[in-house]
Order: sequence, then structure tokens, then C-alpha cells
Amino acid sequence: MSNSEKQLSHQVLKKFRVIYGSVRQHFRDVERTCGVSGSQLWVMQEVANTGGIGVSELAERLSIHQSTCSQLVEKLVARKLLVKERSKEDQRRVGLRLTGEALKLIQDAPGPSEGVLPQALDALPPEDMRLLDRALAKVIQQLQYRDDTLAKKPLADL
Repeated sequence: MSNSEKQLSHQVLKKFRVIYGSVRQHFRDVERTCGVSGSQLWVMQEVANTGGIGVSELAERLSIHQSTCSQLVEKLVARKLLVKERSKEDQRRVGLRLTGEALKLIQDAPGPSEGVLPQALDALPPEDMRLLDRALAKVIQQLQYRDDTLAKKPLADL
């Protein structure tokens, strides 16, 4: 590897550090301000956006595994921030709603509730997103140790 290639590699590594550090700092701010994790805040925001949402749809919106989503929901129910309610139309369906305390917590939370990285990615033009996706796939292929199950875990929990 040439010296200029090594320098470029270091520049890219530094950019990953900025991204990772910024994400971690945002989640620390959320926890300090709100007393909930970043992933719990995102769950509550999605429930606020779609009252009565079920765990399956919620997991899909957060792009996390359903069992992970269920664990997040149960913690929020135990803290009395979320309430589970059976649908009047279909007793098999359980929807979620926020408590008054959760609504206040969301209002006071540092944004964005989904985290700084998803917000930044959503702001990219589609072509840039496709290029980034392909480049990151190549980086992942080069990893000597790789755990694909992490793809379904919230960033705040890594």
C-alpha cells in the first residue's frame, strides 16, 4: 500500500470515528436528559406517530428484530411509559399507546429521536445512498470478524 493510499485509509477511519463518536454522544445526551436509552426514545416516538401500533410493525419501522423490539416495549411498559391495549375490533391484536409521562419525556428529549445517523442518512440523495451502501458492503466483506446479527440491533444498544 502506497503512502497516499495509507493516508486515505486513515482519513476514512477518522470519518468512521466521527460518526461513531457522534452517535454515542447523542445517545448519552438522550439518556442523561430523559433517563431512557436512545432506542427506547425512538420506540416512544414511533408510538406517538402511530398510536395503536403493534410490536411487529414497530420492529419493522425501527429495522430491528421483533424479539429485540418486544424487550424494549416490555421495559417501557414496566416503567409505565407505554401501555398495551387490546383492539376493540380484534381482541388478538395488541396496540401500544404512550402515557402522559412519556409524552412529556418525548417533548423534552434532544432530537432527533431516531438518532443522528438515521437522520443524516435520510438526508442523502438516493444515488449517494446507493454508493455508500455498495462501499460499506465491500468494507464488511473485508472484515475478519463479522457478526451479521448486529444488523437487527439498535445502534443505541451496541
